[in-house]
Amino acid sequence: MLATGIQGEKKEQVTQENTALTMKSGALKVYATPAMIALMEQAAYTSVAGELEEGQGTVGTLMNVSHISATPVGMEVTAKSELVKVDGRKLVFHVEAYDERGKIGEGEHERFIIDNEKFQNKADNK
Repeated sequence: MLATGIQGEKKEQVTQENTALTMKSGALKVYATPAMIALMEQAAYTSVAGELEEGQGTVGTLMNVSHISATPVGMEVTAKSELVKVDGRKLVFHVEAYDERGKIGEGEHERFIIDNEKFQNKADNK
């Protein structure tokens, strides 16, 4: 049963592959904003996956975050999520990201519960 308070956490190392320079979101060798967002999404969707019915999943529909501090190659980043609102099929998460020195990002993320097969079929038939 989905209820507010469900928390998730995912970690990754900052490498050349997830820098702004490599991901083409900037010109520097620092943790890319798109990488941070992806890690936040991963923390959120995996936190609720075990609570869904067979064949269901979630898709991200909104991400409103601030990337407030740069992280160099070699540091570890941890993304945390907390389910703060359940409104029918809409799930709202508070998300945060930290490196070894402190908070690097925070915001809100929305996901919708979907039927995986129906969703995939609809996308494939576009």
